[in-house]
Amino acid sequence: MHLPTHARLAAVAAALVLVAPGAPAVAQAASAIAFPSVGVTPHAVLATEDSITHLFTCQSRHLDDPSNLPACYSPQSITTAYGFASLQSHGITGKGRTIVIVDAFQSPTITTDLALFDSTFGLNAPPAFNIIAPDGLTPFNSADPNQVGWSAEISLDVQWAHAIAPDATIDLVLAKDNQDADLNSATKYAVDHNLGDVISQSFGEAESCALPADVQTLHQIYQEATRKGITLLASSGDDGATQPTCDGSALMLSASWPAVDPLVTSVGATNLQADLTTGAYVSERAWADAFSGDFFACFPTNQLGCSGGGFSTIYQRPAYQAGFGIPRGSRGVPDVAYNGGVDGGVIAFWGVPLGPGAAFIFGGTSAGSPQWAGLVALADQLGHHRVGQIDDTLYGIAHFPPLYKAAFHDITTGNNSFANADATIITGYQTAKGWDPVTGLGTPKANVLVPLLAFGGND
Repeated sequence: MHLPTHARLAAVAAALVLVAPGAPAVAQAASAIAFPSVGVTPHAVLATEDSITHLFTCQSRHLDDPSNLPACYSPQSITTAYGFASLQSHGITGKGRTIVIVDAFQSPTITTDLALFDSTFGLNAPPAFNIIAPDGLTPFNSADPNQVGWSAEISLDVQWAHAIAPDATIDLVLAKDNQDADLNSATKYAVDHNLGDVISQSFGEAESCALPADVQTLHQIYQEATRKGITLLASSGDDGATQPTCDGSALMLSASWPAVDPLVTSVGATNLQADLTTGAYVSERAWADAFSGDFFACFPTNQLGCSGGGFSTIYQRPAYQAGFGIPRGSRGVPDVAYNGGVDGGVIAFWGVPLGPGAAFIFGGTSAGSPQWAGLVALADQLGHHRVGQIDDTLYGIAHFPPLYKAAFHDITTGNNSFANADATIITGYQTAKGWDPVTGLGTPKANVLVPLLAFGGND
């Protein structure tokens, strides 16, 4: 018989040894590129390399640079800022574990992109990188902005899951297109064949736009995944408290599906402020970049996007969210957050628009889901078992204030209200102490949180 989750968390906390993070970085950027996409909204800014230092120029900029040119982070900076570096230096690298990434269409350059990412940042190649298309691949059309957008998502997802768990196998499972039924089919294949320990899905839509049959089908797939101990993660969206209407003509107050499914851990976004050279953590606020480069705008100034969040109209509040001020009839999202700023974004290689070797700064909630998947792979390795559905453990930690402070950065600055092009405002939500519908419980202090998940959660 297992101890209750709270008792196990307390026991782990008593024995926990914190390892101080510390590691150097390598990177920099400029010039914006826009690409429309359906279902995914990674934001990318072209990164340029200094011919003398061979570093990316964005590494020498400052966050909120008045020149409107973004700063950026390397894998070494991010892993230091969030406490992964100390775990990796002690051999907690995801070895023996598999991360499944579900995306749509394909990227013809992903294998080369991943190899360039590894060689640029001094990472070993993953033990295996498998591309699986259970329903067949759609031939890539570089003139289709939807397919181009998904290829960007693939680059971001694969490279940054790998950055956090460099010795985990990566299974990229591709749906033949981005219709809900086909994405469900790809996810079902991954679950039915028990491909990996954790599944990351960086896509979504307004709850009301998904057919009830598709919602029910995916929930049944998630139930089977949960029975198998597979952890499920999804990004919460990039339009603040809104989602596009079903015809894409406007925005409406809505949470994002599948992130609202109570079996999923939903990931929102922040702007991380860390030392660009050392990665030393400084602070965070809810994601809303300080410079404009996109049609949409987050309130109160023009932004590239802001953290998705709000309350479900199709799922009731799950038991693990009781006691956090969430209405009984509504599942609240996100559960957690992660750096998603384009100003202070992450570098990834994406050869589709400009050819091999092109690097971009990426942002959005899309960046958080695969990196949280990497975090889960580390916990699986450390605990020698799948940690499974992690929400019960995450919210259990938040019920113990000292433990919560040790395991999370609580984000208390910012909101996710959204300004339409006609200046009308869709009022969203404010960050607050503890859980909020902008950044959830906050961002990870991985050197504390990973052991808590490994030893304090469900077996």
